[in-house]
Amino acid sequence: MFIMNILNSQILTTFSIILAILAFAYFFIKHLQKKQNKPFTELYNRTISWIYMIGFFIVGVYINNTLAIIFFAMLSFLALKEYFTLIPTRHTDRRIMFYGYIVIAFQYYFAYIQWYEMFIICIPVYLYLLLPFRQMLIGQTDGFINNTSKVQWGVMLFVFCISHMAFLFFLPNIEVVSGAMMVLYLVFLTQFNDILQYVFGKRFGKNKIIPKVSPNKTVEGFSGAVITTTILAVIFSYLTPFTVIEAIGAGLIISIGGFIGDVVVSMIKRDVGVKDAGNLIAGHGGIIDRIDSLTYTTPLFFHYVYYLYY
Repeated sequence: MFIMNILNSQILTTFSIILAILAFAYFFIKHLQKKQNKPFTELYNRTISWIYMIGFFIVGVYINNTLAIIFFAMLSFLALKEYFTLIPTRHTDRRIMFYGYIVIAFQYYFAYIQWYEMFIICIPVYLYLLLPFRQMLIGQTDGFINNTSKVQWGVMLFVFCISHMAFLFFLPNIEVVSGAMMVLYLVFLTQFNDILQYVFGKRFGKNKIIPKVSPNKTVEGFSGAVITTTILAVIFSYLTPFTVIEAIGAGLIISIGGFIGDVVVSMIKRDVGVKDAGNLIAGHGGIIDRIDSLTYTTPLFFHYVYYLYY
């Protein structure tokens, strides 16, 4: 129903809190820039990009259910397109990349109608079997394993994993808790976990956690983010049906999963020799740079909720 989700009092309250935090962060950074005569460019850009993202998120997800499924599908489409521009490809590879785009419509349709059985096997089983068959029809064996696996990997990460957010959004209500509320909970905690890792790492970071893969990640940044995100998970558990113990579990899943997702996508970018996947969003590069943590937190959180309540 039109504007049904945005009129939910818990969602309105949470959006207000998020915007208040962002507004405080914006003016605090401005104050630091004047006081210390330092640009704080990266932190400033992250905050500005968050303000834009919240606006797009409200319009795209919480105004109308039809807009929501289109928004989620476009997120996967743009991320997959960005991924395909990063990896080395040949002209013949485009024939199987095409099926990566086509499956987006099927995957999100299954999420929309809540057909769990097809949703969960469409990409891992049917697309997995289809792509090698299509390569067989092309008749080119050179680079078969490399190119087929690259497409399968991208579709799994940016379509299959991210599409769990859409399925979560349309799950039946648990008493007064809607799927829309749990999506907000997931995205809020995932993205704040990312910012908290950066802030704690810059302020207290001394010990590198995985220097060969992501030299800016520190034990202190990771630990501070895990603790704070878990606390936030309990505070904002009114958006979910969770008990305190379940909220702590969700906080740990999101904070640790977000860290792994961030690092995995960093490994992809390092492998192809780029710093940012794109330049669509100020301070965070492209779509992939924005949703990297969600590639892990989304399916992990979804199955946690599904196991507990469905």
